[in-house]
Amino acid sequence: MTQGKKRATSFTWLIASRLQEDTQGSNFSALVTRIAVASISIGVAAMILSFMIFEGFKYEIQEKIFSLAGHIRLTKFDGGASPEGAPLSLNSGFLKKAPQMRGIARIEFYSQKSALLKTDEEVMGVLIKGIDSRSDSSFFVKNLLSGRFLQFPDTAAHSPDLIVSKRVADKLKLQVGDRLTAYFIQEPPRARHLTVCGIYQTGLEDFDEMIVLADNRMVQQLNRWGDTLTGGYEIYVRDFSQLNQVAEEIYDAMDYNMQMETAETRYGHFFDWFLILNRNVTVFLTIILSVAAFNTVSILIILIMERTQMIGLLKAIGAANRQIRGIFFWKGMWMLAKGLLWGNLLAIGLAAVQYYFHLIPLNPENYYMETVPIQWDWLALVIVNLLTVLVVGCAIFLPTVLIARVTPIKAIRFS
Repeated sequence: MTQGKKRATSFTWLIASRLQEDTQGSNFSALVTRIAVASISIGVAAMILSFMIFEGFKYEIQEKIFSLAGHIRLTKFDGGASPEGAPLSLNSGFLKKAPQMRGIARIEFYSQKSALLKTDEEVMGVLIKGIDSRSDSSFFVKNLLSGRFLQFPDTAAHSPDLIVSKRVADKLKLQVGDRLTAYFIQEPPRARHLTVCGIYQTGLEDFDEMIVLADNRMVQQLNRWGDTLTGGYEIYVRDFSQLNQVAEEIYDAMDYNMQMETAETRYGHFFDWFLILNRNVTVFLTIILSVAAFNTVSILIILIMERTQMIGLLKAIGAANRQIRGIFFWKGMWMLAKGLLWGNLLAIGLAAVQYYFHLIPLNPENYYMETVPIQWDWLALVIVNLLTVLVVGCAIFLPTVLIARVTPIKAIRFS
């Protein structure tokens, strides 16, 4: 029984390989085979690029948000609507528990204060975000267009550095190195002379319209907090996909007078946009897979019709329907394998060109970035290939059903 199966498999494989060799030339079979391979290749490349671009958009926008807002924010629960808020202690109970939480990567301290920036010609209201030397500058420097990050002196005096957005710089006609005066509306009113050390751009109106960065010690001194109070904590998690689980753990550990807000809640409109994009990619994936499967089925039907005489002869010499169906199944799998190979090479090649040379530009006012982003999501690449094999591979069985309807006598007479 085992030897019979081996002979049947060898027979099927032999005929399938000869059929494959016959479609390498310039005949009609070769032409339709190339069409099928090209269809699968283009479909696979389009799906892979769609995932890479979508993940690129998602990654770039999230990085911009996190560079200025963290993953989770803890502030004092005061019931007020002021962006400045009441201060938190730098010796809170939560900060003593935080080192035991494995999901937390780091905690940064910040404060916010409204101010008027005045130059010789212009005045503009902004929200100054104070940060300290513990802030990870590597997250933010990607947004810098010119200049440098804040420098924090070792002395008790605060740094005179200020980082403004490109929109703020354009409205106030500022450049790196320019000096200006920041006025703080409080009792009594105060002013600070600051120097622009950097200009950033995220493309996100939530930040570029009003957020400027300065030394947190300046805000602490203006509010008479000393060095034991700060406006809030920005918490960064190790794995953003585990954000909700870490947030629950933080909620249980935070002090009674604290309130928590995640980036997904604070900037929900961006994450809702991600969901819409994700649905669009899913629909696009379904359409492309359907087209690729339909094209492959159509090509196999054409090949079966063209090989009707061969099918009749094989049946006449005793070949079973299962064996003949196996011949055309392997033919379809060869086309699928070639299509996957060329599709992956095309997608990776185009993605690499865009990733390194940024050939395709975007309008940052609409897309929040200047070029089409590429994120190397190898898991998505594997998923696309597996889905293609599954869907197209199952579709390949459909046209082979026609083989059972072919009778040897009619097939041999067919021309």
